[in-house]
Amino acid sequence: MLKKVKLDEAVGLTIGHDMTKVVPGKFKGAAFRRGHVIREEDLPELRLMGKEHIYVVEEEEGLVHEEEAALRIARAVSSPDTKLTNPKEGRVNIVSTINGLLKVNKELLTVINSIGDIVLATLHENTVCQPETSIAATKINPLHIAETKLERLEELCRKQGRVLRIIPLKKKKVGIIITGNEVFNGLVEDRFGEILENKVEALGSAVNNKAIVPDDEDVIGHAIKETAASGSDVIVVAGGLSVDPDDVSLEGVERSGASIVSYGAPVMPGAMFLYAELGNIPILGAPGAVIFNQATIIDLILPRVLAGERITREDIVALGHGGLCLNCEGCNFPVCPFGK
Repeated sequence: MLKKVKLDEAVGLTIGHDMTKVVPGKFKGAAFRRGHVIREEDLPELRLMGKEHIYVVEEEEGLVHEEEAALRIARAVSSPDTKLTNPKEGRVNIVSTINGLLKVNKELLTVINSIGDIVLATLHENTVCQPETSIAATKINPLHIAETKLERLEELCRKQGRVLRIIPLKKKKVGIIITGNEVFNGLVEDRFGEILENKVEALGSAVNNKAIVPDDEDVIGHAIKETAASGSDVIVVAGGLSVDPDDVSLEGVERSGASIVSYGAPVMPGAMFLYAELGNIPILGAPGAVIFNQATIIDLILPRVLAGERITREDIVALGHGGLCLNCEGCNFPVCPFGK
């Protein structure tokens, strides 16, 4: 427990919590750390921080200090592919140690934050993580919390699973097929290939096959089958998914023997997105928006596919909530509301 004492009587006593100093626009952090023994020369600085009283350590059974509590919460809710920062001002960050896709048990997260005195904040589900990405942070509001509240949280996580887990992004071989007479005949330079290849490589995978074909459903279907036979784990078909009568990529995907999971998505940009499966090979139909917008539905679905998720129509329908891009001047995706 902490005991409140007057500042003038605190010299020689041990501070019971990090004491935050704020200089607007310049600094916010701990000026004095928990465990610091107050000296006479500390008093002017503490007065400048507006302190007239200090909390000093006085242990009490059944209560847990904020730093130990934050560590216990973080350990209970996180997965092995994470690490914890040292407590600072009572807060512990949970940090990814791998390239992967963040999954959040949102129902359990709500229950934990409803216990009282506990704060657990996370990134949005399906955020792509890299090593050193902070995926969540936790603390308690008071300086001490009842042991029983932490025990309840820990029991919930034992029974219902961890709140946070990271699905590793797998190194997959991706085949790209660009459709369009104008590109096939050399009248227009292809722009899809480089853009898609950059997206694939940024996620740790590689393009193993790339082809340009005309607007012919039979040729497109044959190209898809050849790309699958070349060892591609994922196929992206780009260039012909609009309502234009010359755009026959949908028909080409059907000719390959693939089953259509969804054609069209409640996402802008990317409303003409196609998702299909040829056996166990996902096929992503990339709409024309990919060459005009930095972030589209491809950036929402491709990481999930590379993490090994099997996408359903229900998954695509659910993207409607948060599926509107604001077309900001200077795109900051993924640090924005799109897809969240």
